[in-house]
Amino acid sequence: MIDRFIIRPRAETDIQDAFDWYESEQPGLGEEFLTSLLDRLETIRSFPESCPIVYRDIRRGVVSRFPYLVFYIVGPSQVSVLAVLHQSRNPADWPRR
Repeated sequence: MIDRFIIRPRAETDIQDAFDWYESEQPGLGEEFLTSLLDRLETIRSFPESCPIVYRDIRRGVVSRFPYLVFYIVGPSQVSVLAVLHQSRNPADWPRR
């Protein structure tokens, strides 16, 4: 059972950057992005092993309606969200950020 769901500071920055960009493109679109992201995060929290492992123990969830991916790790009692990245970004680059 997952006791803790942690969004790391870098992932929080990723989320804020995406929200700001969508809001600058169209007011209200940032809120739609957050709603879709929160839906994905809730699914990850409820079913943490439902998304595929893409590298070592890092899993990747896809945000619906928006081209973003959630990278996270499942521990014995917690889930840690490491990054929320646009699909066009090279995932090999983000661990070095």
